[in-house]
Amino acid sequence: MSDVLVLSAQIVRGLNDKAYEKRKAAALEVEKLIREYSANKESERVRAILDKLVQDFAYSVNPNARNGGLIGLAAASIALGPDVAAYLEEIVPPVLACFADQDSRVRYYACESMYNIAKVSKGEILRYFNEVFDAMSKLAADSELSVKNGAELLDRLIKDIVAEQSTTYVSILAHPSLSHDDSMGPVSMPRTTAFSLPRFIPLLSERIRAKNPFTRNFLVSWITVLDSIPDLELVSFLPDFLDGLLQFLSDPNDVKYATSTVLANFLAEIREAVEVKEHQKQQSMKTYFVEQQQKLSETASDAGESIKEGDGDDATLVKSSINSSDGDINWDTVSISETEGRGKGSWVPGQGVVINYTRIVEILMPHLSSHEEEIQATALKWINEFISLAKDVIIVFTPQLISAVLPSLAHSVAPIRTVAVEVNRNLYKLILETPTNTVPSLQSPPYSSAHLSSISPVDSSVLLMHMGINKEHNSINTLPLIYEQADPFDYQETVKALVHQFKNEHEETRVASLDWLLMLHKKAPKKILAIDDGTFPVLLKTLSDLSEEVVRRDLQLLAQLSSSSEDEFFTRFMVDLLKLFSTDRRLLESRGSLIIRHLCSSLNSERIYRTFAEILEREEDIEFASNMVQNLNSILITTPELSDLRKRLKNLETKDGQMLFTALYKSWCHNPVSTFSLCLLAQAYEHAANLLQSFADLDITVNLLIQIDKLVQLIESPVFTYLRLQLLEPEKYPYLFKCLYGLLMLLPQSSAFASLKNRLTSVSSMGFLHLIPKSTPTADTKRSTTKAIPTKEDGIKFQDLLAHFRAVQTKHEKTRKQALQSGHSNSQLARNRRGRDRDRDHRDKSTFPSQQTSNLSPSTHLSTSKYIGNNAHSSDHKGGSGTSGVPTNQPKRRLSAASNASATSDHGGNSSSRPQSPPINGSRRGVMYRK
Repeated sequence: MSDVLVLSAQIVRGLNDKAYEKRKAAALEVEKLIREYSANKESERVRAILDKLVQDFAYSVNPNARNGGLIGLAAASIALGPDVAAYLEEIVPPVLACFADQDSRVRYYACESMYNIAKVSKGEILRYFNEVFDAMSKLAADSELSVKNGAELLDRLIKDIVAEQSTTYVSILAHPSLSHDDSMGPVSMPRTTAFSLPRFIPLLSERIRAKNPFTRNFLVSWITVLDSIPDLELVSFLPDFLDGLLQFLSDPNDVKYATSTVLANFLAEIREAVEVKEHQKQQSMKTYFVEQQQKLSETASDAGESIKEGDGDDATLVKSSINSSDGDINWDTVSISETEGRGKGSWVPGQGVVINYTRIVEILMPHLSSHEEEIQATALKWINEFISLAKDVIIVFTPQLISAVLPSLAHSVAPIRTVAVEVNRNLYKLILETPTNTVPSLQSPPYSSAHLSSISPVDSSVLLMHMGINKEHNSINTLPLIYEQADPFDYQETVKALVHQFKNEHEETRVASLDWLLMLHKKAPKKILAIDDGTFPVLLKTLSDLSEEVVRRDLQLLAQLSSSSEDEFFTRFMVDLLKLFSTDRRLLESRGSLIIRHLCSSLNSERIYRTFAEILEREEDIEFASNMVQNLNSILITTPELSDLRKRLKNLETKDGQMLFTALYKSWCHNPVSTFSLCLLAQAYEHAANLLQSFADLDITVNLLIQIDKLVQLIESPVFTYLRLQLLEPEKYPYLFKCLYGLLMLLPQSSAFASLKNRLTSVSSMGFLHLIPKSTPTADTKRSTTKAIPTKEDGIKFQDLLAHFRAVQTKHEKTRKQALQSGHSNSQLARNRRGRDRDRDHRDKSTFPSQQTSNLSPSTHLSTSKYIGNNAHSSDHKGGSGTSGVPTNQPKRRLSAASNASATSDHGGNSSSRPQSPPINGSRRGVMYRK
């Protein structure tokens, strides 16, 4: 057919004209032709005109011709009316191609043409919904306002068509092939309609990544429309576009508000679907158990005959449904009919919705740590809802959730912090309430015994006959009763995630992680926190945390671990704790008392002190052992947590008290004052008096005097009230006076000296002084072999204890001397080095002897001689040899140390306000002060 017969020259000129009115007139002529040919069933002529409009006009290089082609195609569609469906394959593609034209007028007329085509074709245009949607999404961000307005009109029309006919209209032509997996869609959605949601979802997933706010607004509006159509169940495909949709929350207010609304609607639909599914489960269970109970009761009377003959339907059903080899139920036989409960009654919101909770949680996980506050808050809210809606899924993701949620507990934004706290609390509660499966067990989480008993009075024998293992059927009507369940909760990964939070800078996060560990260990002590899993050293290191609350939680966890573990763990804990104190002396000074007190309040204090004593007795670093014993002794005497231990120590008449005293004594020997304090606490006054005699052989250092000063203050405290009252019974406690007077002799004249002197003076004025026992000649003359006078505390070998004390102190003295000699050697090397430097300088200057000699004045020589003479005189006055500098200076060094001690040990008052007498003599064993 020639071109002349298709369209007249006048129509062709009109369609190519620049003026809109002339193109419109030509289009009306085309409409008349198409209407006439369509009425006469001349489809060939119609297709020829359409082909002419497409090839010569719509695809022309002339913009005016393209505009004429678009208006001509629209006119042809109007003329065809209902019959346009058969010609859409020729009409729609060229119009869509013009949506991307460079000329804005062409894009506008393309929108106008598609509007007329869609208005005529109605439901049939849904066959090309993906293509039209993609073109409109691009025009939504067009730079020309007229084009955007035209696209908006077309968008409204397409939305109306989709809302009205997407779930009902079936094309009169062949059904479009679906590229999406329909098995993942909701069971209630039709599969034969012209509009296919599974086919549209991949396009939506691609376009959802758009950054332009106008495009995003367009997409959100369409998601809202599709979600409002009940039978589509767009929520079933939520994982395909949820990630991109969450990104819209970072847009300006309009897009953010619309996105928040649609996400809230999705979450409400998920909640509704869960409730509907739970209701369906209960109804299905009720129906199944009632039927099974009826069948079993009917076959019970004729069980023998029915089974032997094999013609009983009920017996056959029961035999076929129960596998005799493994006790499993053949659910294919006993499951409820596929048609029952589907599509037969009224539509229920949420019915048939398939939610992939695992994919949704996986998508939400990265957004829990998003820098966008709105995105992070929304992700936290969704997770908080899923904790109650999809418990089994959330349990699996617990390690990842902990890593994401706990850092947000101290978020600077209050709403995020509030939601994070709620998520942490609900997740904590979920894990706490989830049963721990230590061995494979028969269990039915979806259907508890309470549910079964409330549904029907099924006999327990019926339940036992139908025990089976879950075959993982996804159908709602397949009802696995009892199945073997591996523990879905990964304890090890969760512990790793929690321990990693110890490095977090926020105190709230570290405290929360320790609370989790406390709960998990209490819940499953055999599954987490073994001594060799690498967690224990981290817990010990956490004791150095700056937060006192963190340290308390850490101590509580360590105590909980020790109480539930074997002795090996407890001993290892004590050893490692002492190593920590040894390497971190600052921790011992600042937190040592808190740590030990908390452990003693949580664990057996006697066990702790006995273990510490055994370890310190073998400690090679005797300086640390002395400091540690001093701290342990102070805690033992002063803290209320150890009141019971102090009571046991006071009772040396029992075997337990004697063993405890002996165990502590051997390690307490590292510190003389602590050993003496232990004896006072145990009321072993005679042995304490003998210990004081050994003090004469010790080097009275400043540290020792300070410790004695503190002991005197403790004697005046409520802890030693019993001791002060015992001063009123000198006949019963004669050696107590000797102990206290011995302390008085050791002290310099300070506030502690005055305090103790006043205490003893107030008692001696009553006439008790003559009752102080006198030392035996053996004790005075042979102090090194002194034997303790037997006391009433039989069973304690005080002579051996005293020998052990002297041996330990001898070891300390040797160590101090070695350290002193090492210090002297280092100083001597330094002096030699300086001497060599001076000799070198002297040799350098000796080349100018005349100048050096001339520079020395008579006064210089005179002052030098005077200095040398005075120095020699001072050495003779001290009585020491000029070549023996160390013995000469030793009394002076001790005197200076004691004088400093008298000033630094004045804890109760101001030493400057009280005149003190100067020392008159220095002895080898110590310093004597004039009263």
